[in-house]
Amino acid sequence: MSELLPDLYPWIKSLHIVSVISWMAGLFYLPRLFVYHVESVMPESDTYSLFLKMEHKLLKVIMTPAMIASWIFGLMLVATPGIVDWSQVWPWIKGASVIGMTVFHFWLSRRHRDFKELRNTLSGRDYRMMNEVPTILMLLIVFSVVLKF
Repeated sequence: MSELLPDLYPWIKSLHIVSVISWMAGLFYLPRLFVYHVESVMPESDTYSLFLKMEHKLLKVIMTPAMIASWIFGLMLVATPGIVDWSQVWPWIKGASVIGMTVFHFWLSRRHRDFKELRNTLSGRDYRMMNEVPTILMLLIVFSVVLKF
């Protein structure tokens, strides 16, 4: 397999980038949906169910498959000989940030479950602030990979 990875590198890298873009779109959008959900919708309304459905589909149909694909293609890139120099700092920063992004993904999933079970305790302001988490992690990832610091 390791002999095949260098030949497939451009394809794997392209699929990794597409997967990450899809995952990030969801990580940016879901907290915003939660803001509107908590600020504009009453639990007994039909709109509440609509929000639950939109959030569920975003999580299960787009975000989770994109996260899994991002991890698979990312690990394939890491396994490609000559791509990562583990003596540098950047792969460790990227790795820690990707783990942080994954934890945030599961945190969002838990918040969706709270809405579903009518147990949400966070405000729109809380979700707005949490919406900055993927931005900070994205910046760490991009700058560490591109600048290789």
